Amino acid sequence: MQPSIYDFLFRFSAVLWEAMPFVVLGALIAGILEEFLPQEFLTRLLPKSVLPAVMIGAVLGLLFPMCECGIVVVMRRLLRKGLPLSCCIAYMLAGPIINVVVIFSTWVAFRDHKIGPEMVGFRVGMAFVIACATGLIVHLQYKKYGNALLTPLTAPPATPPSETNEAVAEQPRQPFMQRLGNISATALHDFVDIMVFLILGSVLAAFARMYITENEIEVISRDQPFLAIPAMMFLAVMMCLCSEADAFVAASFTKLHLSAKLAFLVLGPMLDLKLILMFTRVFRLRLIVTIATSVVILTLVLCIGLHLVYQANGWTGLPPSALASSTSP
Repeated sequence: MQPSIYDFLFRFSAVLWEAMPFVVLGALIAGILEEFLPQEFLTRLLPKSVLPAVMIGAVLGLLFPMCECGIVVVMRRLLRKGLPLSCCIAYMLAGPIINVVVIFSTWVAFRDHKIGPEMVGFRVGMAFVIACATGLIVHLQYKKYGNALLTPLTAPPATPPSETNEAVAEQPRQPFMQRLGNISATALHDFVDIMVFLILGSVLAAFARMYITENEIEVISRDQPFLAIPAMMFLAVMMCLCSEADAFVAASFTKLHLSAKLAFLVLGPMLDLKLILMFTRVFRLRLIVTIATSVVILTLVLCIGLHLVYQANGWTGLPPSALASSTSP
């Protein structure tokens, strides 16, 4: 019994403490941007065409590097400021992946595996494609159903945006120390909120790693690769990991094929149990089903396609360390 307890504590603390710096950094950057960058600025920059606007929405995470734990709240604020629903959906899905904190943490997690650039490139690319495609699908639904897809708390107010902006402009400018306090409060709130789910995810990850051995993962990845991909997608939905920490969990599965790791890393920040619950406060059921169906199908298709490309070219999709251990006597 004791070795199992020690093994659990070791795996739990490894995931938790390795991800902690990125969670702190993400919360701090989010607090600064929330206080100093006006949300109305983004609306004026968007082009009139739907596709370019959705593509810009998918990369807004470079300006607002939020993880999925807090991005729903920011997305709702942007939507009420007049940002189109399709752009908000693209930002909500891609933002937890296409931001500097998650990109850097992904590279660090896979750096020792010698596949850091590959994982970053594929993860960002897939997230961008899935977010844009889902945003366009949501745009078609919005043209048909309008604000009926949104809850009353999320639907844009009837007051014209210009009048709202004028009312905001009339407010006196806050002192610097008060704004610094606002940044600290926002960062602390996001940090505590993120840590709750990170600790829970670390516990679940530790239990999963105790009962799923590397040999079992290697067999599934080698003999049933198309089963490993949906299995990792299911694991991502159930584990509810923060996008600033999930790369370290995926990297711990050293003998899992790259395509299955990507399925875990791409789907998790877009759709998990906690996000589905948060969606119910923002979206109607029709829109939730649309988002979930689109994200799951696109992730599955893209990851299977990538696996077939690797298989056709004779690439292993495994880090050199895993290959060395598998060939050693």
